[in-house]
Amino acid sequence: MGKTIVQKILSAHTKDEVKEGNIIWLDIDVRSARDFGGPNVVKHYREHYGAEKVDDPKKTFFTFDLVAPAKTIKYAINQSICRKFAREQGIKVYDVGSGIGTHVLMEHGHILPGNTAVGTDSHYNIVGAIGAFGQGMGDVDITFVFKTGKTWFEVPKTVKIKIKGKFEYPTTAKDLTLYILKHIKTDFALGRSIEFYGESVENLPLFGRITLLSMVTEMGGIIGYIPFTENTIEEVKKFTGASDFNVFYADQDAAYEKEIEIDVDGLESQVAAPPHPHNVYPAKDLKDVKVNMIYIGSCTNGREEDIESAWRILKGKKIKEGIVLSITPATRRAYKNLMEKGILQDLFDMGAIITNPSCAGCAEGHPGMTGEGEVSLNTSNRNFPGKQGKGKTYLTSPEVAAASAITGRITDPREVL
Repeated sequence: MGKTIVQKILSAHTKDEVKEGNIIWLDIDVRSARDFGGPNVVKHYREHYGAEKVDDPKKTFFTFDLVAPAKTIKYAINQSICRKFAREQGIKVYDVGSGIGTHVLMEHGHILPGNTAVGTDSHYNIVGAIGAFGQGMGDVDITFVFKTGKTWFEVPKTVKIKIKGKFEYPTTAKDLTLYILKHIKTDFALGRSIEFYGESVENLPLFGRITLLSMVTEMGGIIGYIPFTENTIEEVKKFTGASDFNVFYADQDAAYEKEIEIDVDGLESQVAAPPHPHNVYPAKDLKDVKVNMIYIGSCTNGREEDIESAWRILKGKKIKEGIVLSITPATRRAYKNLMEKGILQDLFDMGAIITNPSCAGCAEGHPGMTGEGEVSLNTSNRNFPGKQGKGKTYLTSPEVAAASAITGRITDPREVL
């Protein structure tokens, strides 16, 4: 019997038998901790291993992205704890201003296709977008990986989702993602690896793959994959700066626990209403919902292309008075490119708030928080009560967010194009 994509990657990193349900010892290529969780990793490490060296400093990183810059003395102290440990161990720190850790590690070529990577980030499985295996883990587990370079893992079953049909701009990868969530919710892929097939999904550019596969977490999945095309390989080479890496494809006779087909022909813009990411409706059906705050960014929709797409809709128009629009590029590279193109200048002149690369509006206490009775549109991935304040959060694409900034209510982009 053939192997699925996740089974092939795991097989390349263990001596154990990779079979569904088996517990294996997995070699980890990259391990990291962020400013949230990182201080506890340091604490556990000192308690259990003292001043002993980590397994491989060149494969070990700290990324400051969640509360960056620090908003309280407590967070500032936590970051300084990580910096001190990093200096002692010779570990690279991607400090405040670098951007979202998973994105940064991919951009700098630390995580490559075929690699295994773990960190203190619940959306670490986003690296499936470049054909790697990634998992978010607790600080105790990450401490162990820092010291040993290994972790145990249960080989997951794999489900297959076939996307049928085509859609056109301004419908984008985020709309596709939300529509998939509407159909599968969190039980179809719970604890599973997902493989997505079909022309519409396989033709997604890399930034669109990042959007879809970042939300495998919200689907309940372990990791998600889309088979590489030749275009994907070239994009990944440019994105990571690497030309030598392993790309894995599922065997023709690979076994899947379940298979479903989702028809997206003519798909329109979608919005996830609170309190769940799978509570999804066509944007046009929510046109009476007035908004107060709009956030474009996060690991899901903070790439250069996401923000540029929103800018194209906003260009030559005005942000409606009373709307607070915050925009956060995912990484320093994305920020620089947008700045050099003049896009950030245009958005600033329109009245948008531009913040430094980070998780920003996806993290409590930073741009995008709502007060009682307020409504936020957000291009991130979660909308449960309290996620971003006392108000309600709706999940949208950058295109819906931009159109809504013009009208002051949830708006299908076709209304303003």
